[in-house]
Amino acid sequence: MANLYKDVLDNIPTAAIVLDESYKVRYMNRAFGDYFRSGRRKGTLRDVTDCGEKEGKCGEGVRCAYCPLRNLFREVIGTGKTAFRKIILRSGEEGLALRMKVSPLGKYYLGVVDNAYETEIAQEMYSAQTIQQRLLPPASGGSGTPYSFTYIPCREIGGDLPDVYEADGQTMGFLADVSGKGVAAGMLSAFVKAGWDRSEPSPARALFGLNVKFAELNLDERSYITAVAVRIDAHSRTFTYCFAGHNAPILLRHGEGIAEIEGSTPPISTWIPGFRYEDRTIAYAPGDILVLLTDGVIESKSPAGEQFGTERVEAVLSRSENAERFIERLKSALKNFCGSFHDDITAVAFDL
Repeated sequence: MANLYKDVLDNIPTAAIVLDESYKVRYMNRAFGDYFRSGRRKGTLRDVTDCGEKEGKCGEGVRCAYCPLRNLFREVIGTGKTAFRKIILRSGEEGLALRMKVSPLGKYYLGVVDNAYETEIAQEMYSAQTIQQRLLPPASGGSGTPYSFTYIPCREIGGDLPDVYEADGQTMGFLADVSGKGVAAGMLSAFVKAGWDRSEPSPARALFGLNVKFAELNLDERSYITAVAVRIDAHSRTFTYCFAGHNAPILLRHGEGIAEIEGSTPPISTWIPGFRYEDRTIAYAPGDILVLLTDGVIESKSPAGEQFGTERVEAVLSRSENAERFIERLKSALKNFCGSFHDDITAVAFDL
């Protein structure tokens, strides 16, 4: 019967551990071991949580007096009453936040982590956030065209992907917005990062190549990617652009105002297999500002339900001296207008 109980406890998602009065671990289930990534099922608290203390025996080290897990068990062993507490515990190189309930169980003491699964998910989300942040471009450019950008995901994991890089002495800009939100969108944006051909100088050919790779995923029609790509040639003072189902770039001509850029093409999807995108080239003058943005900016709504709209973006751009000032003012204007965001917010601006 005892083995049956152990089998049952080992197959529940709630993390559980049993100590005796000398703080020796008498039992812990599989969920507890997975939670703390422990390779041991018995021993001391130090053995099963990898707290990092190396001095003396468990309970005698310099930091043992501050161990919240040990102190929680000490309280219950001393009073004989159940205690419940939210604690932060070090395990290896990580800090784990958890809620634990400890109860007397005859001559033993049972500790139950009631949010082990949720905390494990939170840790995975944090790792995914870290990876996604590393996919973003540097905060500022090197020797190429100066730029500034903002990226504000509405959830822990975003579906927008900005990128700026140099290729053959020219600055390349790329901005994608994948369908959906959250983890699924984050996975699709990682595919875009891996599938985008940085060695291809033609935005149109690069978009076509991404479309071909997307088709290989064999996703249904609900999944798609909108994207815009530009190549800025400082020698000829031109930029070449192409977009796939995305908002057209916005160009502010210095001293002249907004220049309209129009076009209509399908997104990266399974909707029109083999669609061929085309490059277009526009001349620019020193002092012009080129902006790429996702529809999260345009479609952000006020508490009353009014959209921020292209006109407000252009108004902010028209009174901005450079790309950095535009991004600063755009973020401020969006925050004041919307308060909170329900879609990812991404914009990239280039000082031409």
